[in-house]
Amino acid sequence: MSSFPGDSTFAGAPDGSHSGKSASEAQVSERTATQRHRRPLGNMVMHAPQILRALVRADEVWLVALSAVVGAFAGLMVSFMTEFTQLIHVVLFAIPASTKLSAMPSLMTWRALLVPSVGGLAFGVGSYWVSKQFPRRSVDAIEANALYGGRMSLNDGITVMLQTIASSGVGASVGLEGGYTQIGAAIGSRFGRSFRLRRNDMRLLVGCGAAGAIGSAFHAPLTGAFYAFELIIGTYTLATFAPVAVASIVAYSVVNALGDPPFEIRVDVPPIDGVDFIPLLALGMVCALVGIAIMRGVTLTEALFRSSGVPVWLRPACAGVLLGAMALASPAVLSSGHGALGAMITAPLPLATIAMIVVFKAFGSAISLGSGFRGGLFFCSLFLGMLTGKLFGGLLALVTAAHAVPSVVCSLVGMSAMAVAIIGGPLTMGFLALETTGSLPLTTAVLAACVISALTVRRTFGYSFATWRFHLRGEAIRSAVDIGWMRNLTVGRMMRREVRTVRADTPLSAFKRDFPLGATQRVVVLDADDRYAGIVLPPDAHADEDEGHDVGDVVHYADTVLLPQMTIKEAVAMFENAESDALAVVDGPETRHVIGLLTEQYALRRYSEELDRRRRELSGE
Repeated sequence: MSSFPGDSTFAGAPDGSHSGKSASEAQVSERTATQRHRRPLGNMVMHAPQILRALVRADEVWLVALSAVVGAFAGLMVSFMTEFTQLIHVVLFAIPASTKLSAMPSLMTWRALLVPSVGGLAFGVGSYWVSKQFPRRSVDAIEANALYGGRMSLNDGITVMLQTIASSGVGASVGLEGGYTQIGAAIGSRFGRSFRLRRNDMRLLVGCGAAGAIGSAFHAPLTGAFYAFELIIGTYTLATFAPVAVASIVAYSVVNALGDPPFEIRVDVPPIDGVDFIPLLALGMVCALVGIAIMRGVTLTEALFRSSGVPVWLRPACAGVLLGAMALASPAVLSSGHGALGAMITAPLPLATIAMIVVFKAFGSAISLGSGFRGGLFFCSLFLGMLTGKLFGGLLALVTAAHAVPSVVCSLVGMSAMAVAIIGGPLTMGFLALETTGSLPLTTAVLAACVISALTVRRTFGYSFATWRFHLRGEAIRSAVDIGWMRNLTVGRMMRREVRTVRADTPLSAFKRDFPLGATQRVVVLDADDRYAGIVLPPDAHADEDEGHDVGDVVHYADTVLLPQMTIKEAVAMFENAESDALAVVDGPETRHVIGLLTEQYALRRYSEELDRRRRELSGE
């Protein structure tokens, strides 16, 4: 597991003296103090008082109280990001303070063209400088919970939050939800580290921070809670429900107390007939295919930018030029689209206009993320899904004059189905539909379409947007379920270091004398340079009647070895492929010096023990 700054503590004398230490120890202490002084404040951990730590670790009621604090901070960050981004829009685009950028009917031509391009240039230069000063890649909430036991850097969370504000502020077609989730989860992780929580509780607090961020951002606490369960924690249990739900409700209350929520839909949902489910299920499949195309489009634009030779710091400006040109046709292309969704969901628009905005918004989101702008696709997927559903409903009305599904129903179902295709979380989208409209029949239709959308994506693509990007980086992460323990359970930790060895040129007669039947099950064979040459099984050696043979003539698995850094999953696969119950561990594929031996039986037993431990943690035992 990779380490994070802030894990170590300075153990020098409080007054900075080095009495009783050698000169080398004093130099080490001075270097440590200097490193601590230079460490960014966001990565310094101030531990909570011991009595509070003991209460939180021992009593789940206190853990719920801590989750409420995390939710409050997440709500504050959501409110800050929303208001600050709106302020940037007001200043740069000269829009009314009460109007969202994407809801504007038109913008001044020079502002529409200049702000995204010049703002993209400033963002690109600033991000390039940050990447040079802090080259470490940030870890998001899903990756942190899957691989690092919920450990996230608060500095990285703040950086992503500011980059998201800057991206959306200059008009990049990205959502603020990526920044909301990152800072909320990072705050949860920081509180977990301050209270020295166990691994499972750390992961839970990361989920609480994300739940608070999404619940308050969408004015839907249940949506936030199930967003955390489905996407950030990876599972739902009764033991985790209380902390996550409390965090989401508290964040929701904080944002309500500070002002209007970032997102709210007010629509009257017409009745839904049983026959309407057939086209709505087809709409779910259409949204899945469009979602896959968008995810592929982001990857394609990234590849095109890399192969174009355009400097990294200049790419956001190039994307800004294209965004500005599209914004002249429709400002809905800019930013996340909160205002445009609310304005367009019930507005009668020409089908050609809807189709144009769908293409422009999808292209805008792809080039924004592909060029290096920071943000998420959550709200963009909702907006695109709403437009796709509206377009689908309009086309359906042209061919089925006798009975057409209401346009607003198609819009709401498409909104949810598209988000499931790109982000995942069918229950999350179901609760979003229920909390925003209060219509149970609509929620049923949404869940049905979400199931079709999720199945289509799984069968044809296999990834959500987040896990697709992990896949491109070579990470085997398909959800936030904790698999980091597999990486910690390495061959080097499980192997037995006491290994009986013999030279390959040892005569079989001498081997039989030194290793009688029953004395040992296997012996590692070395060549003249003390390199691994294979494994000999005493029963095979004793079965060979030709006394002229050497040990090297009866070795097995000469080309199959384990390396100490291999995970248990890789080791088990090696055992299966080699059809062996034991393999030697060497220090490297070139040197091949034997450092231990691992049996399949012991590896499987440790694997089963860890699986059972995780099962008991999830069930609250």
